[in-house]
Amino acid sequence: MNTATILWGLLFGSIGLGYFIYGKKQSNIVIRLAGIALMIYPYFVDNTIALILIGAGLMLLPRFIQL
Repeated sequence: MNTATILWGLLFGSIGLGYFIYGKKQSNIVIRLAGIALMIYPYFVDNTIALILIGAGLMLLPRFIQL
C-alpha cells in the first residue's frame, strides 16, 4: 500500500460514514448499504485507480437506484 491508496481509502471511508448516518436518519436502505460498502471496500482494493473508480461508482449508486 502506498500513501495515495491510504488517503483515498480514508476519504471514501469518511464519505461512507456520512452516507450511513444519513441513510439511517432517512430510513433509506440504499444509501445505508452504499455507506457500508464505501467503508469496507478500501480494505480489499490495492490499485489506486480502481479504488477511485469503485468509490465514485458507489457514491453515485443511490442517485440511480431508488427504492
